[in-house]
Amino acid sequence: MFKERYQMSLSQLLEAALAMKQDEEAIYDGYRRVTYQELDREAGQLASSLNQLGIGKGDRVAVSLPNWHEFIVIQFALAKLGAILIPFNTRFRKDEVMYILNNSGAKAVFFPEEFDHIHHAQQYREIEGSVPTLQHFITVRFEASDMLSYDRLLEDGKNKAILDAVIDPLHDVYAILYTSGTTGRPKGAMLTHRNLVHTAVAGTECMECTPNDVFLLPTPIFHVMGLMFVLRTIASVSRMVLMEKFKPEKALALIEQEKVTIQPGVPTMYILELNHPSFKKYDLSSLRTGEMGGAPAPVEIIKRIRSEMGCNVLVGYGMTEASPTLTLTSFKDDDELRAETVGRALPGVDLKIVDEQRKEVGIGVVGELACRSFGLMKGYYNMTEKTREVVDEQGWFYTGDLATMDMAGYIRIVGRKKEMIIRGGYNVYPREVEEHFYTLPYVNDVAIIGLPDTVLGEISCACIQLKPNCEATEEEVLTFIKSKVADYKVPDKIIFVDDFPMTPSGKIKKVDMQNKIKDQVQLR
Repeated sequence: MFKERYQMSLSQLLEAALAMKQDEEAIYDGYRRVTYQELDREAGQLASSLNQLGIGKGDRVAVSLPNWHEFIVIQFALAKLGAILIPFNTRFRKDEVMYILNNSGAKAVFFPEEFDHIHHAQQYREIEGSVPTLQHFITVRFEASDMLSYDRLLEDGKNKAILDAVIDPLHDVYAILYTSGTTGRPKGAMLTHRNLVHTAVAGTECMECTPNDVFLLPTPIFHVMGLMFVLRTIASVSRMVLMEKFKPEKALALIEQEKVTIQPGVPTMYILELNHPSFKKYDLSSLRTGEMGGAPAPVEIIKRIRSEMGCNVLVGYGMTEASPTLTLTSFKDDDELRAETVGRALPGVDLKIVDEQRKEVGIGVVGELACRSFGLMKGYYNMTEKTREVVDEQGWFYTGDLATMDMAGYIRIVGRKKEMIIRGGYNVYPREVEEHFYTLPYVNDVAIIGLPDTVLGEISCACIQLKPNCEATEEEVLTFIKSKVADYKVPDKIIFVDDFPMTPSGKIKKVDMQNKIKDQVQLR
């Protein structure tokens, strides 16, 4: 069964789920409950209407929507057509949107009227005529006389069934996901049907998912992590509860109301839930597991999730280019492994640690993590040279992350290659020091960044966000950290901040923090 499923296209994955569950619920988004039969039928109707507009296999269709059920209907409509999904952030402004649409050559775009304080309808009217390939502007949950609408397309597609496109899952691209890199323009990672379906199925096996599971999806579906958990839900023929926007108390309420069993998310989401004043008010007994990824998972937070939420959380590691999951801890791992590593490679994933010359290093030696897997992207769209920079002739992808591997294959992420601080000739790995700060009862979040220094080359600065109604002094923080790490790893500066600039996937934008802090501190 496993082999059959991982070789499927996305539309075949939905068909397999439909054969098991027709009238049972697949999606709840707070607006509507959608059964598997309704999901398949409406995806077929939409596919028919899009086909009438001239959209077919290989055409790119952009989608910028919140976590609404319509987004998932669109995903499977495109899968039936063999068209390519181009999902992107609802918070993108005009120039960012135009870059994605032009770079991808999108033929159509779906969008809401207004979301996250951005008037999307007005933004797209201003874009009209600036993207040569863009022919169709399609509104969702609102009508505009000068544009097509999702509801009208759904209605027009009734009783006009079309045959699903013939898909080669191994080679046909299903989605182009743009990486939220901290430098340069975003790059579009081309992910095939096989990349995504195989990774989804492998993930359900590792998490021991069943049709009785209920997934809470607080991460945006336009991000690879959100997309993957949509597919894991379908692969396990279970149910998903979508959050339009993550709010900690709303998430806790939904876990209780919908009897959620699995909650994936980034560490920041779990931290906000655990620290919410109303945390103890909610019944979270239905939660059995979760997956934490997207950013380093602090040891102390993992322990609190297990003890206070009763959730046997797993820790995963991955990236957009790998569809995204590469490693995952298991339920059999002891507390130390689940707290200190990101687990071992999924079945079918090869990993190695290499030096600057891309030669493999020994056990326990810090180097760059490289991977080769069924989930590895086909390449960056229209960026052959950029692809060659990170993927070699043997198919190894170089992640840019620093890590170690032990004798049993467990991976410990040390930090980003570009984030490593070289202080007076000594290497300082931010994550190692950050882990200690998370054990302090008054620390909510922390980021250690490098700042230029005329004597040492670089110095380190700890930016600390305190929990609500908590206080701390620079002196007590320094006294604590000096007892935990070597002197050269002790931050040279301590700064208390109200918040952090964040990426859509919940990672702290350390480059933005560096630029901000440089203006606040005195450098030599």
